[in-house]
Amino acid sequence: MAPGPALACRALSCRAGGRTIIEDLTLEFWPGERVALMGPSGSGKTTLLTTLAGLLPPAAGRVLAGGVPLDERPDLRAGLALVLQSYGLLSLLTAAENVEVALRAAGRTPREAMRLAAGALDRLRVARFAELLVEELSGGQQQRVAVARALALRPRVLLADEPTAEQDAGHRALVLDELLAVADGGAALVIATHDPEAAGRCDRVIELRTPAATARRARRGP
Repeated sequence: MAPGPALACRALSCRAGGRTIIEDLTLEFWPGERVALMGPSGSGKTTLLTTLAGLLPPAAGRVLAGGVPLDERPDLRAGLALVLQSYGLLSLLTAAENVEVALRAAGRTPREAMRLAAGALDRLRVARFAELLVEELSGGQQQRVAVARALALRPRVLLADEPTAEQDAGHRALVLDELLAVADGGAALVIATHDPEAAGRCDRVIELRTPAATARRARRGP
């Protein structure tokens, strides 16, 4: 039997700020697939990613990981990683400690967490900032640490919210290359972006439209 989607939502509705942002949305994301999520500000990209990651409960409908509803098996969230637009780093910890804490929470030993964190930080070219506190890093450096943390977890599904927004041209290409490579290992990658270049390198583009994002258009990438 062919494998099913790595992540899906069925008849999903989401509310934020007292209003419906997403309404009756059904989507599937497959292993090894690269998907760009696009749409104007306020169309629900961040709300959708946060709900798909299991951090925000749906107003209606369900999110399924490997065909199993997340609300029935919260432990399945361990296979999902989310790069927040606000980074989500702990300010009292160093760059390395932010990655190591996530790995320890995922069950890695201290030594293994240190090794995996060091490797991920090196790939994102922030290894030399490993011992700096988050508040000592620039916005772009913090964003790359957040991406490194997600990559180090080796998730089955990686969700990323505007992960290249704070990067210059060189680092933007680096971050995008590292994220897209996740799918080569069989994970599903979903990137919310306004960047046409990033979208053009994905297999599929989904456009959310306001009000209450229900209309969508998908196309295959190059």
